[in-house]
Amino acid sequence: MGRWEGDAAGRLREAAMRLYAERGYEQTTVADIASEAGLTARTFFRHFADKREVLFSGSEILLERMVEALDAVRPGQGPMRAVAAALDAAAVMLGRDPSFSRRRQSLIDASAELRERELIKMATIGAALADGLRRRGVPAADASLAAEAGIAVFRVAWEQWLAGPPEADLAGIMRATLERLSTVTTALSPEAADG
Repeated sequence: MGRWEGDAAGRLREAAMRLYAERGYEQTTVADIASEAGLTARTFFRHFADKREVLFSGSEILLERMVEALDAVRPGQGPMRAVAAALDAAAVMLGRDPSFSRRRQSLIDASAELRERELIKMATIGAALADGLRRRGVPAADASLAAEAGIAVFRVAWEQWLAGPPEADLAGIMRATLERLSTVTTALSPEAADG
């Protein structure tokens, strides 16, 4: 095996995605991934904790950027405005490569273990957003509701973006989905029912 490890993480990620697509996630080992990338298993573990993390290694950065964006919203803005800023940050980070995102999502959809890991990632983001909102003075119940609404918007917009044309704008879809949520919840208000 060659000793050159330039962009080893990227090579390992691409090798894993190829093998997961060909063999299935469960049938692919770390040794298989390392060999396919022309690297050693030891090199794999320098970059990733396990074979799931090949597809989730950017989750910590995504979480940080979303929380930073939420924290940067001017005081006095409502909780959903802060959540919208976090969604914009996610769209900037995730909306760059629709082809990669579609491939990654199809691999996640094909594996119960990966779907579970994706749910954990989303729950972690939701909890971090709720914590950020509480730091801004939002009451706990409202912070949780706003954060979970943001996660619902994220998921719906993500699915629409993946199903859309390659040139679709994830940020625009997220904003439109958030606006649609506002329209749907306004339609449930007592004033709307009386009208």
